[in-house]
This record gives sequence, structure tokens and C-alpha cells, in this order.
Amino acid sequence: QVQLVESGGGLVQAGGSLRLSCAASGTNFRLNAMAWHRQAPGKQRELVARLTSGGSTNYADSVKGRFTISRDNAKNTVYLQMNSLKPEDTAVYYCAAELFGVTVWGQGTQVTVSS
Repeated sequence: QVQLVESGGGLVQAGGSLRLSCAASGTNFRLNAMAWHRQAPGKQRELVARLTSGGSTNYADSVKGRFTISRDNAKNTVYLQMNSLKPEDTAVYYCAAELFGVTVWGQGTQVTVSS
């Protein structure tokens, strides 16, 4: 079983920065692709950033150049560094582990960006 616990969400002003963390347990972390998704009120959940076990990354166009996904294998933790935040970034952010064709979700953490 895989368990993911997000932290680091909160309230930040537009233009500010926030760093989300996701601690993983119950998996060989190094072999998983990890991702961050978000869901704003009234919208579908969307992929924000993805990091494969081989180090490849991809980002949503809306966050390209502002967000960075990374992982620390020793700590079994994946991060999402968010810079130059905009009000439209407001959403619940979910950590996800991808393995065996299945996506496992964390509980989510709220990010609110004020104008």
C-alpha cells in the first residue's frame, strides 16, 4: 500500500512563493513516477507537474517557468516549488504516485493566492 501526505499549503499573496511537500510511504519511491495535480472549484482536476523515476519532467502550460517539481529519494519526498503565484493558482493540490498503471492520491492541501 502507498500512502501520501501533503504539507506546505496555505495563504499567500500574488507574486509570492510556496513550497509543497509530499511524503511517501509503502512503496519503492525511486521506481515511481510522482506528480502534482490541482483542482479548483468548479473545474476538473488537472496535471500540474510530473516527474518520472528517470528524471524527466513535464508541466502544465499555465505553470511552465514558475513551478518546479523535484524529489529527495533519501527522504521519500517530492516537492513542488511554486513561484510568482497568481490568484488563478488557487486550488487544492494533490500529490500522486503512479505505479503499475495506477495513480494513488494524497488527501490534498489547500493553496490560496490572494490578489
